[in-house]
Amino acid sequence: MEAQARRIVVISTGGTIASRWQGTGFAADAPGREVMATAAIPHGITSEVIDLFNVNSPRLTSAQQLTLLHTVHEVLADPGVDGIVVTHGTDTLEESAFLLDVHHHDPRPVVLTGAQKPLGAEDGDGPGNLYDALLTAATVRDLGVLVVFDGKVHAARGTMKTQTLAADAFADPSGPPVGKVGFGKVSIAHRPERPEPLPLPAASASLPRVDMVMHHVDADPLFVETAVGAGAQGIVLVATGAGNATPEFVAAVADAVERGVLVALTTRVPAGPVTEIYT
Repeated sequence: MEAQARRIVVISTGGTIASRWQGTGFAADAPGREVMATAAIPHGITSEVIDLFNVNSPRLTSAQQLTLLHTVHEVLADPGVDGIVVTHGTDTLEESAFLLDVHHHDPRPVVLTGAQKPLGAEDGDGPGNLYDALLTAATVRDLGVLVVFDGKVHAARGTMKTQTLAADAFADPSGPPVGKVGFGKVSIAHRPERPEPLPLPAASASLPRVDMVMHHVDADPLFVETAVGAGAQGIVLVATGAGNATPEFVAAVADAVERGVLVALTTRVPAGPVTEIYT
């Protein structure tokens, strides 16, 4: 007797994988069932589709990401579900993946995928990515939220889009992928480190304004000060090197912190830690 089929729920959110030519460019407009119709379903898997929204991911809002987060948790409330695949635009896929992973406390996987070429393209990558994502969602456990793209399995944390148009679009600059997919098999090389998940925010939560400020040659703290003036509750300072900035930035950050703004320091360098070195 065959083992019971793995039940995978596909949440469709749009992106290039759901995009068709609109006369002047491509835009997401295909429902999830049409996206699913392009891909083969791995043996032993049944799928069902939720059409959550249909947007090109540069237009995605944090409110929509919150809706996605709650939808994922609602789907996983059904013990009969074995995993989730989210089809998503590549431009902000890394942001949604990270948000989902921050709040993910279930051993069942949530796998994000998409495409670099539009729906129906003769050499499209969407069908293969979707097949690999379904297979991964039905196979792995206790790995958190994953990004499956071009035959590679990436952890949500640390993964970013590193290629604008190439098929191998995602990578973690700090390390290798979690695993790979090939010949109908998912091979996991290592398990990602994941801290304890955060509580799920309310569906109607008022999300804080968080601005990002980039440091560069001749940069001044104008945009730090502007963000504070605009009511930002948080600022991400994207500094140089290991997290270096000018004394003027240091003073602006100190002033922001005194006003109750949380300032998080990172670096524009793709890999390596932020650390104190210079004065």
